[in-house]
Amino acid sequence: GKIDFEQDLHRFKYEGMLDENIQVYSAVVHSVCLEREIKVAMLICNRGSNVARILLFSSDTKLDAMTLITYYKARFQIEFVFRDAKQFTGLMDCQARKKEAIHTHINASFTALNVLKFEDAMSKGCHSESVISIASWRRRKFNQYLMKIIFDKLDIDPSNEKVSQVISELEEFGVIAA
Repeated sequence: GKIDFEQDLHRFKYEGMLDENIQVYSAVVHSVCLEREIKVAMLICNRGSNVARILLFSSDTKLDAMTLITYYKARFQIEFVFRDAKQFTGLMDCQARKKEAIHTHINASFTALNVLKFEDAMSKGCHSESVISIASWRRRKFNQYLMKIIFDKLDIDPSNEKVSQVISELEEFGVIAA
């Protein structure tokens, strides 16, 4: 029959904890719209008085619930890479017709994104995962480029202490505060 995910917890098998606030349950259930058995992994997130339920599905009924969660995490990480490449590094702006030129453009777009992420990690001095604003880095790089052009045209030495202080202030102009 139909499952009420709040009331029918007894129909699910407890799989373990992802962290201190997230419990994982799983079950094989029949999906009416898919007309087949599916594996459901239910994550119950307890944050104080708020309880959230997240449902993940797979047509592979033999798949372990923790593996299913890992697959979903990987999928969304891949989607975020493509989203960032489309929005910030011109992935969709190629007008080439030759296969090699398209491959070069795609590689350049993803390389630019990876270099930005590497530079962000180096500037923070950490090698673990952290939140990065690609829009802020794009703005910062534009500001640096613009100041280089202006100071070159005006023949101003950027190594001067007062000028370098102004440069560091202007680099952050328009950057989203974290």
